[in-house]
Amino acid sequence: MPAGLPRRPRPLREGDLVALCAPSSGVEPALFPRLERAIAALRRRGLRVREGATLRRQHQQCSAPAQERAAELQALLLDPEVAAVLPPWGGERAIELLPLLDFERLAAAPPKWFSGFSDLSTLQLPLCLNAGWMSLHGPNLMELGADTLDATTAGVWTALSLPPGQPLCQRASPRWQSRGPNWVAQPGAGYTLTEATRWRRLDGGDAPLRLRGRLIGGCLDTLGRIAGTAFGDLRAWLRRPGMGPHLLFLENAEMAPCELLRALCSLKLHGWFDQAAGVLIGRHAAPRVDAPQRLSHEDALHAALDALGLPVLVDADIGHVPPQLSLIQGEWADLHWTPDALELRQAPAS
Repeated sequence: MPAGLPRRPRPLREGDLVALCAPSSGVEPALFPRLERAIAALRRRGLRVREGATLRRQHQQCSAPAQERAAELQALLLDPEVAAVLPPWGGERAIELLPLLDFERLAAAPPKWFSGFSDLSTLQLPLCLNAGWMSLHGPNLMELGADTLDATTAGVWTALSLPPGQPLCQRASPRWQSRGPNWVAQPGAGYTLTEATRWRRLDGGDAPLRLRGRLIGGCLDTLGRIAGTAFGDLRAWLRRPGMGPHLLFLENAEMAPCELLRALCSLKLHGWFDQAAGVLIGRHAAPRVDAPQRLSHEDALHAALDALGLPVLVDADIGHVPPQLSLIQGEWADLHWTPDALELRQAPAS
C-alpha cells in the first residue's frame, strides 16, 4: 500500500470537464430522459460533459464486460483533462473491477472526484485505502436529474466545489422518503420527503454525543465482501502514522437481518471497529421485519455492536433511503448529536 494520508481532490470549477461512465450498472433507454436532465444540470453549472462508452448500456446487471469497464474507468481517472468522474449510480458488479485497476498508478496521480454511493463503495473504499484518494459518498448523478433538489441532496454541489481547507458543514435532513416516484413515468421528479428524520443512539440514550474521526465506509452489502482483502484491509490502513481514529459509516441496501448480522461480524473479525470513534448506520432500505419471533434489523445491530462499547448512531442520512448527506471518504469529521439536532463538519485536521 502507498504511504501518506488521504488527499482531497481539487474543487470543481466552472469550465471543468466531468466524465460520465458506468463501472457497474449503466442506464437503460427508458431512463434516458432522467439522464438527460442530470446532464443538463451539470451544464447549467458551467461544467463540460464527456460521456463514456459504458454510460448508456446495460446487460446482465452491468454496463459492459469487466475488462471494458475497468479500462474506461482507469483511463478517465488518470486523464489530466477530467476533473471528476460521475457514474449514473451503483449496481451489482463493481467488485469485478478491483483486480483489473492499477492502484499504484492511481496513487501516483492527482486525485479527482469520484462521486456516488451504493455499489460505488466497492471502488471508493479501495481508492482511499490503496491510492490515497478521497472521494464523495453521496447522491448519484441520476438523483441530480430532479427538476428541484431538496437542500440535503443539493449539498453535493457544495461538497464538490469547496475551496481547499474550507469545512463542509451539514445538518440532518428535516424529512426522509419512505416511498419515491417512478423516474420512467416522472423523469423530473424529486424526492417525496414525508417522514420526520430522527438520528438516534442505538443504546437508547439521550446524552449529547461529540464524535471526531476520519470518515470511512459505505454500502455494507458490498464492503462486507471485500473486508480483509487487499482492497479492504482497513486494519492495516488505520496503523499508518497520522491516520488517527476513524468514524465508520455504513448503510444496508438489501440485506435481511441475519445477513446484516453476518456482515457486521465479518467487519469485527477484520478489525474494522478497532479504535473507532463511533459508528453511523443509515436507514435500512431492506424490507422491515416485525414478527417478534424473528430477528429484526434492530436486533441484528444490537447483537453485533453492543459488546463493542462504541457510540452508535442509527437512522442516519446515509444510503439508499433518501435524502443523504455528502460524506468525504477519508476526511476528518466532527459530529455533534443531540436528540433534536445533528451537525457534521468535515475539514482537514488542524
